[in-house]
Amino acid sequence: MEAFLDYSAWACLGLGSFLVLVAGLGLIRLPDFYTRVHGAGVTDTLAAASILVGLMLQSDAPLVIIKLICIALFLGLTSPTAGHALVKAAWLRGLEPWTRERAAEGVEGEEVTPS
Repeated sequence: MEAFLDYSAWACLGLGSFLVLVAGLGLIRLPDFYTRVHGAGVTDTLAAASILVGLMLQSDAPLVIIKLICIALFLGLTSPTAGHALVKAAWLRGLEPWTRERAAEGVEGEEVTPS
């Protein structure tokens, strides 16, 4: 049974690490701010949850598991909220989302004029 828990924990840790790498790749490859925030936010939340589950499976102390659950709840609430706040602030500042038509015209989606 302990070997199963160890393998499950390592699978969760590996999945979380892979998702962190995917989020980093998304920050480099995606075309504009909105898609980057979405890609990084979703994979970051899932990566953190996966890593925390892996750590919970590795831990024997109930207090450590409770603390990890609290951290997971905190990240699960704050990460999407922070992503939403970033996107809303960019939208209110006038940052236009990337579209294929704008890309064909050569218009960049990253420029915002200060107000």
